[in-house]
Amino acid sequence: MSPSSCSRIAAACMPSRRHVLAATLLGAAALLPLASQAADPKKYPERAVRVVVGFSAGGTTDVVARIMAKELTAELGQSFVVDNKPGAGSNIATEQVARAENDGYTLLFVAVTSAINQTLYPKVRFDLEKDFAPVALGAKVPNVLVVNPSVPANNVQELIAFAKANPDKVSYASSGSGTSIHMAGELFKLRTGLKTQHIPYKGSSPALTDLMAGQVQFMFDNMPSAWPHVKAGKLKALAVTTTKRSPAAPDLPTMEESGIKPFDVSSWFGLIAPAGTPPEVVAKLNAAMNRAFDKPQVKEAYEKLGAVAEKNTPEQFGAFIKSEVAAWAPVVKSSGATVD
Repeated sequence: MSPSSCSRIAAACMPSRRHVLAATLLGAAALLPLASQAADPKKYPERAVRVVVGFSAGGTTDVVARIMAKELTAELGQSFVVDNKPGAGSNIATEQVARAENDGYTLLFVAVTSAINQTLYPKVRFDLEKDFAPVALGAKVPNVLVVNPSVPANNVQELIAFAKANPDKVSYASSGSGTSIHMAGELFKLRTGLKTQHIPYKGSSPALTDLMAGQVQFMFDNMPSAWPHVKAGKLKALAVTTTKRSPAAPDLPTMEESGIKPFDVSSWFGLIAPAGTPPEVVAKLNAAMNRAFDKPQVKEAYEKLGAVAEKNTPEQFGAFIKSEVAAWAPVVKSSGATVD
């Protein structure tokens, strides 16, 4: 057979572009029913759901996320698996979920830190309000203002007086620059005019250690980590940072009761999904979380954390997130803290 004959045979056997395109479209059409069936929001969830947490295991965000994941598993019949992705103040996890498929199978357990980060990180690559669909506020944990026992102050006003009289002798600790604990201290300075020095640490544990040793004089911290030291007599608690007293410490006044107004700071945690997640999926998740709040085991676990939770809608949680981003922006700017 001549080369020219081979070329003619090959050309005859080669499918045309039109045939290839038709076959491709036919194959895609055949798969459409399967895809739509798999993504049917009415049947959600049909497989395991990943709940991303932007902090290491063992922290308050992780603990609350695992409480909720366990209850969502029980309520919806599929596993809700916590996946810890710490780094960049939770920004790595937040950005990852913002770019995830909006089918309800990748969720983020968000914390107050993300609201602060919108201003703290000028180059942050997500918008907490536009890139996510709010599901439900999961819990609020009050912060508590604690001082070293040697500080001659038994209430907030006495601490302010002492700090103003001894500006070179008073400093406050935080779990890290830009954290909600740091920003609580900055809000305190903003409301009172104090000029105390901020000493950042890598986490609450080393900060509390130095506070108890007298290296720093006061600190705002999450109640779950600070309260055991208060009960042991190693720290003095002066006030909680929420507008209502904590059930875990009903005799401890609030910052507002102590004359610092307005002052409403809590470490809050909630569930959000990528923007565009079907409303039916969001509604199903929201209803399951609201049912969980009534369960005795959840109430008991929250009581140990000093956490509180109220039933809420996605719309209410969305409005809350918006208000938190707006509230923290001037505090971050006043502190002068920024992270590239």
